[in-house]
Amino acid sequence: MAQLANEIDRPDADMTIEVEFGAQSDTGCVRENNEDSFGLAPDISLFVLSDGMGGLAFGEVASRLSVDTVLGHCRDAVASPSLPLVGERVDGLSEASNRLASAIRLANQAVHETARQNGAEGKMGATLVAVCFADQRMSLAHVGDSRAYRLRGDAFEQLTRDHSFVAEQMRQGRMTEQEAGSSALQSVLIRAIGIDPEVDVDVSEEPSMEGDTLLLCSDGLTRELSDAQIAAVLGESDDAQEAADRLVDLAKQAGGGDNVTAIVLRCAAKPVGAFARIGKWLKDFA
Repeated sequence: MAQLANEIDRPDADMTIEVEFGAQSDTGCVRENNEDSFGLAPDISLFVLSDGMGGLAFGEVASRLSVDTVLGHCRDAVASPSLPLVGERVDGLSEASNRLASAIRLANQAVHETARQNGAEGKMGATLVAVCFADQRMSLAHVGDSRAYRLRGDAFEQLTRDHSFVAEQMRQGRMTEQEAGSSALQSVLIRAIGIDPEVDVDVSEEPSMEGDTLLLCSDGLTRELSDAQIAAVLGESDDAQEAADRLVDLAKQAGGGDNVTAIVLRCAAKPVGAFARIGKWLKDFA
């Protein structure tokens, strides 16, 4: 399934940040069903991706429920700003970041309760990564090993830390990157949506800058493509949808051993108010 590129305007004194977006998801070349889900809500500047766990229908249900719960909670908060947060407010984080963390905690509760009702407690879960833009900053939150990357100029950076066994072993110096890449334990998570009644959500805030390209992706992409390959596609593609399509196609060509999903977001500054009128006048004059 592909989503057409679009734009978001965010009011500011003299400029807005336009976010062009594109998304693609595919079952891959081995799996029979797609347990990845994603949600695009440009009207509230929110983008969400989830990778389900549990096999057969359980993974699909977990990822879809996670995405829908995050989108729904954030939309409800726009309509009713006084809507209580789920979990404790984190000091030092913006309202947008706290709301995003609240939405993911609520998604955890929803998946955990659905698993309990279906006799799949502890066996049904999902990873989730989400980004929300507000006040020329982005709020980034995640649980699991679905990732967020940023290409800024020539610098390509992973913005999230995998909540997986092999990633933790690497952080502790007990496993090399090469060993982790070939480990049979790559899919073992130490934190995921829905496994326990409560979950810790990693949340960070970053400035949104003109020219930034962000990627949200499931591990079906990063297990098939290197950072260099991903960065090259993001840097060379003409638009966000083209980049998302190319990344998924390349992952399938490389083996497509898992479901693969990519959301590509591109930030550009746009003048508003008097600055926009001056720019239009100069263009007409020329």
